[in-house]
Amino acid sequence: MATYIRRATKEDLPAIMAIIAQAKEFLKDNDNPQWQDGHPTTAMITADIDHGYSWVLIDGDRVVETADLQLAPEANYEAIQDGAWAQVDEPYAIIHRVAIGAAASGHHLGELMFSNLITVGRLQGIRNFRYDTHRKNIPMQKLGKTLGFVERGTVYIQDETDAEHLGFELNIQ
Repeated sequence: MATYIRRATKEDLPAIMAIIAQAKEFLKDNDNPQWQDGHPTTAMITADIDHGYSWVLIDGDRVVETADLQLAPEANYEAIQDGAWAQVDEPYAIIHRVAIGAAASGHHLGELMFSNLITVGRLQGIRNFRYDTHRKNIPMQKLGKTLGFVERGTVYIQDETDAEHLGFELNIQ
């Protein structure tokens, strides 16, 4: 059975929201306040789908992971503290809302999702990729570092539980 990514559709919403609910529980169980303020919501994911940002990883015939690839700058990433972005004046893409279903956890599918999203961005001329995660989200930090992302500093996002996140960046040829 094939494993691949594709753009998410509204028909994927139940599977995406179930995966996000599992991810929220995982974060909570690991004393991580990330996503404990209620986001991402169904309305947010629907908007991501409408904008073409939302992607799913298909394993066989099941949606097992979800993530966004935003090919537009974001105000939260303009100011970074305790460091600096390496490529300030070049376009960048943002990988957001990464969540993997509990049944697929531990199979290195996060690496596959990131790698595929980077390929999609690179095919559109993007050479710089960023993401942010909470200081307590060690799995996301390890995932990025495994793929060559470098921690660049602190970014502040809209999050009612803890707005301070680590900013990571990957610069490729």
